[in-house]
Order: sequence, then C-alpha cells, then structure tokens
Amino acid sequence: MPSLQNRLIVTAISLNIAWGDVDENIFAAAAAIEALPDIPDVIVLPETFSTGYIADSEQIARVAQDWHNSTSIGAITEWARKYNAAICGTLLIKDGDQIFNRAVFVEPSGEITYYDKRHLFALSKEAKYIAAGRRMPPVIRYRGWNIALAICYDIRFPAWCRNQGLRYDILLVPANWPEARAYAWQNLLKARAIENQAYIVGANRSGSDDFGIYDNQTFIFDPMGKPINNESKNSTVVYATFSRDTLQNLRHSFPVSLDADRFDIEL
Repeated sequence: MPSLQNRLIVTAISLNIAWGDVDENIFAAAAAIEALPDIPDVIVLPETFSTGYIADSEQIARVAQDWHNSTSIGAITEWARKYNAAICGTLLIKDGDQIFNRAVFVEPSGEITYYDKRHLFALSKEAKYIAAGRRMPPVIRYRGWNIALAICYDIRFPAWCRNQGLRYDILLVPANWPEARAYAWQNLLKARAIENQAYIVGANRSGSDDFGIYDNQTFIFDPMGKPINNESKNSTVVYATFSRDTLQNLRHSFPVSLDADRFDIEL
C-alpha cells in the first residue's frame, strides 16, 4: 500500500526541444533533471519531448520507437529510479502497426502507466499520421495521490477531462501549445482545475519550431484555478507544492461534485 503524503511537490520542465533529434533531447532532459536544486515527487516533461511535434509521415516513422524496445523509455525509467521521482512526458511510440502520441508515467519502482492522446489536432496532420487513443485516461495511485493524464489538445474537451466521482486529485497535461493561442491555453487549464476541483499541471515546451513560439507557457493551477509556483531562479522550471488538506477542505466546503451530471463516453 503506497504511503500517504499530505504534500506533494511537482516540477514541470519547459524543455527547448531539438526537432527530430532523439539523442540530443534525451541528453537535454537528463541534464535539466540533474540540474534541479531539489528533486520533487513528480517531474513533468512536455509533449513529444524527445522529438518535438512532427506532422510528417516519414519523419514520424523515423523517430517513433517501438513500445517494447524504446531507449527513451529506458532513459526515463533510469531517471525515475535514480532520483526516486515519478517522471511523466509523451513520446511518439510504435505499438503494433500503429504510432501513438503516448504519455507515460514512470514510477521509481519501474512501473509504467500510459495514456494515448485521444484528441488529435485536426488542423495539423497529426490526425492523419497518429492513431487516436482508445481508452479513457487511467488514474494512477502514487504516494497516496490520484493522478490522471491528458495531452495538450485534450483539454479543449471538458467531457473527456471530467472528474466524475472525483476520481483524480491531479491532472498532468504535457503540451506543445504555441504562444499564439496562449490565452486559450491558460484559461482552459484554469477551467479544468475549477470544474474538476483538482490541481492542474500544464507542462509546455519552450523555444520555437515551425508551429510557433512556446516560451513562458508552463502553468500550474490549484483546485480554485489560481496559479501556484514556488520560487525558482530558472524560468524554464515551475515548482509547486500540492496540499491534500487544501484539496479536501475545498471539496468538503463546496461539494459541487454532488451536483455533477453523470454520463458515459463512447470510445
């Protein structure tokens, strides 16, 4: 049985991703984690942090790694063990004859939970070359907290993220969300936090690529939709401390979940 922690420290790292260069990005992620002044309980990396966002079929096929033989998964597993922290991010993964944008949550024990992006961005070619996920985001029990996963564009769809029965306490959202749509990004994250009475981590990349600029777009919101960020000297690192007492007091004093609609989602 996992131990219960009243406080959970979460860090989101906004990596400047080198397009299509897996080795360079894995090296950069390792260096960024090693440079953290304090190791948190959970480290969240951006969407497709090992490759960048790719919408070209040949390049996707080149960089996607086999689910059962992924050097990137191996690296994440080693980081989780070394630092005694869970690590989350998304990768382009080949599983069978399909390629997925797959979020992984890797625990220090080596246990891996994954979620495949359900809502693919139709305005790019992602929906043409990447397979959509076929299951709801799983809920992970980690150090006494319930953690769910979503990926970038998923947060535009509130029914998909709905916290029916308060099944999760924290929603992790790795993303490549450009500055041009920053207003929507921030407000969608806030809305998902408020309506679900949960902590939300929007772990965006930094730098730029052919799709836009991403700097300063990583945010963490509390269950009331207010930003929280422990002080950090590094602008690409966002720290936050989550309080179980704060979460439970809010849910008890303002139990909106009791009035929530119940529904099923067809997959």
